[in-house]
Amino acid sequence: MELTWVYKAFGELTTNELYSILQLRSEVFVVEQNCVYLDVDGKDKKSTHLMAWHNEDLVAYTRLVPQGISFKEASIGRVITSPFYRGLGIGITLLEKSITHTLETYTTNKIRIGAQLYLKKFYESFGFTAEGEEFLEDGIAHVEMVLER
Repeated sequence: MELTWVYKAFGELTTNELYSILQLRSEVFVVEQNCVYLDVDGKDKKSTHLMAWHNEDLVAYTRLVPQGISFKEASIGRVITSPFYRGLGIGITLLEKSITHTLETYTTNKIRIGAQLYLKKFYESFGFTAEGEEFLEDGIAHVEMVLER
């Protein structure tokens, strides 16, 4: 399957792109995970948005956050693959591209994330290591993880 990968600052997003991003995030984080939380948290305007498109479908997405916004370090968040495209390895490519772009764009060698606990092994496969205690965020178990290159 041919995917088109696009990086954009918030101000560069079209209304259709923004709608697709918010729709996919709501579909998975709010509906599928049954989690009521404020998704539009003010960080989008300061972040780079990585999108994978298959024709008109938003297949995968991450938000790349500069230092000092979510954490002292740069961060990757809202990591998501559409339920209709799971199991195809897209999430692996998504995270690889997110890591590379975050390290280069924000001129850093360290990325910190707040990972859902059930994805801990997935993130460890990219070199992230858990730091600190597990915690609940919006009713879901999380752990902070750090990648240092």
